This record gives sequence, C-alpha cells and structure tokens, in this order.
Amino acid sequence: MIRASKDIWRGYLIGIVWLLALLWPLLGIHSDGTLSFSRTLQVWLIIAVITLLLILITLLYKNQKLTWISGPVARTRSAIGSSSQKVPTWGWIMLAALFALTFPLYTGRSAQDVAINVLVYICLGLGLNIVIGLAGMLDLGYIAFYGVGAYTYALLSIHFQLSFWLALPFAAFTACIAGCIIGYPTLRMRGDYLAIVTLGFGEIVRIILNNWMTLTNGPNGILGIKAPGIYYPSFADGFSIEHLWLKKLHYVYYVVLLLVVFTIIAVHRLNFSRIGRAWEAIREDETAAELMGVNTFKLKLLAYAMGAIFGGLAGAFFAARMRFVSPESFTFIESAMVLAMVVLGGMASIPGIILGAMALVVLPEVFREFELYRMLAFGASMTLMMLFRPAGLIPAKRMGKRSEEKEGA
Repeated sequence: MIRASKDIWRGYLIGIVWLLALLWPLLGIHSDGTLSFSRTLQVWLIIAVITLLLILITLLYKNQKLTWISGPVARTRSAIGSSSQKVPTWGWIMLAALFALTFPLYTGRSAQDVAINVLVYICLGLGLNIVIGLAGMLDLGYIAFYGVGAYTYALLSIHFQLSFWLALPFAAFTACIAGCIIGYPTLRMRGDYLAIVTLGFGEIVRIILNNWMTLTNGPNGILGIKAPGIYYPSFADGFSIEHLWLKKLHYVYYVVLLLVVFTIIAVHRLNFSRIGRAWEAIREDETAAELMGVNTFKLKLLAYAMGAIFGGLAGAFFAARMRFVSPESFTFIESAMVLAMVVLGGMASIPGIILGAMALVVLPEVFREFELYRMLAFGASMTLMMLFRPAGLIPAKRMGKRSEEKEGA
C-alpha cells in the first residue's frame, strides 16, 4: 500500500508540473507579445488543489476511512436504483416524451437553441453509433455525410424549389451513396489504418465542397435555402389549404425532435435485429464471425451506408435551419465532437449517446466563461472516463470484449 501511494504521489507531481508547462503558453503569452505568469499560476493552483483533494478522497476511500459517508451513499443509491427499476420502461419513455414535447412552453430562445443543437448531435451520434458501437469500425470522417446531406437539400431547394420534406429522402439517399463510396475502399482495413483513411476521406469531401465553385459556390457557401413548411386546413373564409413556414425557433425544435424520434426507433430496431447481431459479431471478432458464415464485407458496407443515412438527415435539417451552408461547418473538429459523444456516453447505448450529447453541448453553454479551455476540458474528461468509466456513462447491456483485448489484459 505504501509503495502504491508513493507511485501515486510521484505520478501526481510529474503530471502537475507538466500541466504548469502546458498552461503557461496558453495563458501567459498574449497576442500583443507581452508575457505574464499570474493568470497561469492562479488557474494552475486551482487545478492542483482540486486534483489533490480528489486523490486524498480516493486514497481514503480505498483504505476504508470514509465508510461513514460511503455506506449511507451506497444504501441511498441502491434504494433509488431499486425504486427506478419498479417503474416500467414505457413509463420512463412517456415521461421523457412529455418533457421533450413541453420543453418550448416553459423555456426561452437561448434554451431552445441549445436544445436544437443537442438534438442534432443526438441524431449524428446515433448514426455514428451504427459504425462504431455496433460494427466496431472507427470512423473519423463521419461529418462528411452530414455535409453531403446539407448540400443536397441546399441545391435541391435553390435550383429545384423542392420542399424540405420531399428533399429529405434525397438527402438520405445521397449520403448513403457517399457512405458506400467512402466505405468500400476501407473495408479491408482495421484499427489505426481504418481511422486514418476515414479521416482522409472526410477531408477530401470538405475540400471538394470548398473547391467546386460551379456546384457548391466554394467557400462562399449557399444562401437562401428554404425553411421547412407544412400545409394545414383553414376555415377563416371558407375551406382552404394554407402554408406555414416553420421559421420560429419552437417550430424548428419540433421538426428536429421528429427526426430524432425516427432515428432512435430506427437504430433501436436495427440493434435488436439479425443485422444488428451480425454487426455485433463482427465487432467482437471479425474472423470468427466470417468463419460462422457472416458476410462481413456486405454487412460492414451496410453499416457505413446506414450510418450515413442518419448523418444526411441531420445535415438536411441543419441546412433548413440555418438557411445557409458553407464548408467551414463540416471540419474535423465536428467529427471529433460526435465521436467524443459516442465514447463518453457509451458505445452501442442509445441512452448513453443521448446523455453524452447533452453533456458535451450543454456544459460548454453553462460554463461559457471557460470556453477557451474547452478542448483542454474535453481531453481531461475523456482521460477520466477511460480511467473510471471505460465503458461510458451508460454502457450498453450487450457489450463484449475483442479477443485481442482479452489477450492484452
């Protein structure tokens, strides 16, 4: 125990010194060329004190010195867990649906805008979950399908005056074709090679959107995209059919909520279908799955295509909401954000991905004054997740280990 404690404190001292060396260039070097150290020291001391307290609490907990706190907390958690299990699943679904449907009634524009962003990322996260969580293929260029769907609806709206609802299938189909084109050359690759190639394809799509002036208008983007609209019967001066543009924020919220509900149902059905179980077999051990008769090539290509469809739907909504698209909206950082949501929430877990999207979109808004350190916070949170919750915030119930992971354990 003493040896372990010494190793912990040695690692803590080395880490905190490295943190100081990393923080000073970020906070101490200013744009006008001046240097300062007070701000760096202040932030560093806050982080050092917090991490020191966390280490002390962890050591006391492991040595059973905090039983007077951990005992009641464990009993309370067990009581809450047993009480929640008594509520049927449909009860929780109805409660969540009631909250989602009434959310715009008691919130302002800023909260609705954040909620719309959360719902868009939930749609993207669930689409990427098919590729990563179910089929086990690391994709770092998923945002390319988001861009393809957005530009598909933008072009159909500008040049053919096609409505949002009619353009949705075309956006999904175009993204599906892009998924097949991108996925086909990568299906024989695994691990790091697959990640690098998908990252390259994602950047290729962004560069094409940026340079194809005659089609996409290049870096200037496409302006004047139509918002979603609906037809409804009116009896004001007799019977007539009226058209309503869904430009107001609470109308837009219900449009993306409809897309998210469709995505959740589709991904859930895929997960518990024969195709979903075949994807899981490929994820756990591709060689064994192929020997058992699973057509790994076609099913991996299908995973790319299905994941791209939901990315295309989210992209079409993004274009309709913003009424403007440009290549700057589909950079690698967006792919990293969606990937972080999937890993943070729990791969192959629909509730986990929803929670991960809420955490990575809502928390930066709550702590807006720390926006400059957002990427540093992302790195720290992902490191802590790998240490304490490697399976995610809400891990999937059906989740095994790869054979190579068991060998390395």
